[in-house]
Amino acid sequence: MSGTKNALIAMSGGVDSSVAAYLMKEKGWNCEGATMLLYRNADLGVDRLKTCCSQREIDDAALVANALGIPYGVVDLNADFKEKIIDKFIRVYEEGGTPNPCVDCNRYMKFELLMDYAEENGSDCIVTGHYARVEKGENGRYILKKALDRTKDQSYVLYSLTQDQLARVAFPCGELTKTRVREIADELGFVNASKPDSQDICFVPDGDYASFIERYTGRVYPEGDYLDTDGRVIGRHKGAIRYTIGQRKGLGYAAGHPVYVCSKCMADN
Repeated sequence: MSGTKNALIAMSGGVDSSVAAYLMKEKGWNCEGATMLLYRNADLGVDRLKTCCSQREIDDAALVANALGIPYGVVDLNADFKEKIIDKFIRVYEEGGTPNPCVDCNRYMKFELLMDYAEENGSDCIVTGHYARVEKGENGRYILKKALDRTKDQSYVLYSLTQDQLARVAFPCGELTKTRVREIADELGFVNASKPDSQDICFVPDGDYASFIERYTGRVYPEGDYLDTDGRVIGRHKGAIRYTIGQRKGLGYAAGHPVYVCSKCMADN
């Protein structure tokens, strides 16, 4: 990327992408900020103050872009997010699986649709606040590496990036510790310097994905039987979508010793 100069910064309104924008500008890149509008909170029935698509997040990103003196806009990807992320999220749970919408969001939204938008608008690379690194090996292939701050490493959610995509991305925060990133934001007076890190799925900010699915679909997922590995009924559960393979905690079943979810039969709940 040494010969390129135009960078699109995927700004979420958080501190990491904000500092990433600053670092790229300091390196001499012509930067433009963009926030992906992935959904409208009212459509999902979620708290507008606790998600990455709240007006506050957009306002914070815009304030940082203004402070840096870079252009900024919002890219509406609402319809694509519903189809590729939310609908798949629900379908996989209903089929008995455990989806990872953050991986899918990186694959289909940030590094496919937003990258297409960047290319169409003359940007040579896309920049995010992920804690990861990209290096070019001696054989010419790009290598996705862990962040220097191993406690914040996010390389595992970027595993799907292709060689073409890795050639056109930058993760400036991957070279720093989280502590240093917050220090830079504080030194620059960014409005989001002390904003807490997001922990849950963005469209399920309270972590209760089963309630979200029921609310979103209008469907009810009833209680059913717990069976042991011999097929004997040993208790009742609160609906099969609420459990995942390997789960031990939160089962509401006391056996006197550790027990785990070994499998699920969605047809029989």
